[in-house]
Amino acid sequence: RQMCIRDSIYGCSVFFICTFFHPKDLEREYIVYKLSECAKQACRIDNELFTKYNVKRGLRNEDGTGVLVGLTKIGNVVGYERTEEGLKPIPGKLFYRGYDLDDIAHALLKEKRFGFEEVAYLLLSGELPDSEQLAAFKELINDNMPLDKKTTMNIIDLEGQNIMNILARSVLEMYTFDPNPDDISRDNLMRQSIELISKFPTIIAYAYSIYRHSIHGRSLHIRHPHENLSIAENFLYMIKKDYTPLEARMLDLLLVLQAEHGGGNNSTFTVRVTSSTRTDTYSSIAAGIGSLKGPLHGGANIQVVKMFHHLKEVISDWTNVDEIDTYLMRMLRKEAYDGSGLIYGIGHAVYTISDPRAVLLKELASELVAEKGCEKEFAFLELLEQRAIECFKKVKGTKKQVCSNVDFYSGFIYEMMGLPMEIYTPLFAMARIVGWTAHRIEELNFEGRRIIRPAYKNVLDEVAYTPIVER
Repeated sequence: RQMCIRDSIYGCSVFFICTFFHPKDLEREYIVYKLSECAKQACRIDNELFTKYNVKRGLRNEDGTGVLVGLTKIGNVVGYERTEEGLKPIPGKLFYRGYDLDDIAHALLKEKRFGFEEVAYLLLSGELPDSEQLAAFKELINDNMPLDKKTTMNIIDLEGQNIMNILARSVLEMYTFDPNPDDISRDNLMRQSIELISKFPTIIAYAYSIYRHSIHGRSLHIRHPHENLSIAENFLYMIKKDYTPLEARMLDLLLVLQAEHGGGNNSTFTVRVTSSTRTDTYSSIAAGIGSLKGPLHGGANIQVVKMFHHLKEVISDWTNVDEIDTYLMRMLRKEAYDGSGLIYGIGHAVYTISDPRAVLLKELASELVAEKGCEKEFAFLELLEQRAIECFKKVKGTKKQVCSNVDFYSGFIYEMMGLPMEIYTPLFAMARIVGWTAHRIEELNFEGRRIIRPAYKNVLDEVAYTPIVER
């Protein structure tokens, strides 16, 4: 059976030719198509209007800086300084509660100890813990890591392909098990925050185990978290059982580097916006997960790894600068790879000269590179970073300086550790849940708080209503 439907949309003749479709199915498909075409026209807004009404698109000022919408004492992202001449790019800095992240990371590496729990304590409380306080905090986290039977069974039932979606659903489900889910008192918010930080690793590990079993037919192994292990160690144990001490310390470092990034990043801002309505913690955190899932935010690490695999195949000589530049220039001109015009992992909204997280990862990854025998690949990645920045300057013809961001190296390190790509973005969430909960507590506990409500200028003229019989 063949059917053909003809309609005129904005002067264009549109034909649908379908074979072996039930008429009802065809009608539904057509309605969706027509609504979509109408929406396409309805969404068009003249770019000049943004300038006319001084609209801060993407909450950005004309100089590219973020529009100031709030105050915080949690994280500080620094990529430039203001001078009389304007903005001056400077090497990037990231501060947690006033402490330079570079100092924190190097101290942990020098002492060869795990630091994610210490950073979580710092970001939640505003103070560094002493040994006794840290030991008690770690014990509390370990006590909260196991999942109840209902949550485990629901994860098994989901059998989903996207771990981020399962994580969001599991978080929403925690609402039903919470005796005081809507209580936004400071004590209750802190209790909920600690439970979320503790359970994220277990939820992600279990969700991946189910995914691997249902999608790839692998044996189903669900390993429960152990006492007296750090979050990084427990996660590696639950995911793959066997791991090296260096892998555990490297994962811990990655968690430390991604735990917080100021109130302006998309997912943290999402958490603050939803928290300003005084919604429950689980709804707010689920919204943050949805934001982080996007390929322009937390999902970027996967894009970098896929791009790196592609470049390893299409570039024959990994040391040939001319060959590398030629292909990267084609990528920037939308003539190669995915046609996006992007080199994933290059560029950041705030950092200009350098992203301190990327600098730390590159500096500290060398030991793991040697352990895994990936020196050639790592050298190629470093050269790609260098050439991508130079090619960007040539193609864009702009004075704006760009640098590699944390995603440029994080995916490569995860891959060296034998971690599957499906959990790269969930690992980001596992770290950032610390920053999210700290910002939620701050949003709900400072004086004079108000619901966050930006304005949108309507640029459509009034239209007289037409009765249906006259349309």
